[in-house]
Amino acid sequence: MQQSARLRVRAGDPEVFRELFAEHARSVYNHAFRLTGTWSAAEEVVSLTYLEAWRLRGTVDADADGAADAGVGSLRPWLLGIATNVARNLRRAARRHQDALARLPRPEPVPDLAEEVTARIDDRERLDRVRVALAALRQPEREVLALCVWAGLDYAEAAAALGVPVGTVRSRLSRARARLARLVAAGKLREPPAGGGQMKGGRGTAALLAQEKAR
Repeated sequence: MQQSARLRVRAGDPEVFRELFAEHARSVYNHAFRLTGTWSAAEEVVSLTYLEAWRLRGTVDADADGAADAGVGSLRPWLLGIATNVARNLRRAARRHQDALARLPRPEPVPDLAEEVTARIDDRERLDRVRVALAALRQPEREVLALCVWAGLDYAEAAAALGVPVGTVRSRLSRARARLARLVAAGKLREPPAGGGQMKGGRGTAALLAQEKAR
């Protein structure tokens, strides 16, 4: 019988990690991009996620999928959970860095060269409206929204990824939707333009409120 993907991960099989990267790197990248809002940070999250996956390979539950499982698809929630934690840690490090910089004397003004990178500016402008929506939410609500609405995990998978009960996922998602609905009703949020700068699977404000996959 072919050995399950989870057993191969626990055993440190390099080939199964290549399979994990080939199948899920895009999904991890998109999830990281939604949580961080920048290309460079998302790329860093992807790299660190797979390093952490290797370090944490012994924590994978070998019996979760049953002995017949031989694929890597069921490990996607595990990877997205690691990516969520990596993004949290990067945000904390960025805040500490910003706090340290704020204590330094202000440097002399330098010319703003942003106009020379118009392509990147266009990408960021397309993301602004969705980022405003996400910024209106607390971090736990943003993470659940990103996992359930954008990444397409069901409640149980999102709960496993975050290490919280399913009921917590439901309540956080409900609060997130209610908060966004209030902002839309107040005219503070609008639907973002198409092509929001991510690889695929983008969702606008309306989808954040309306999408509810069958569970």
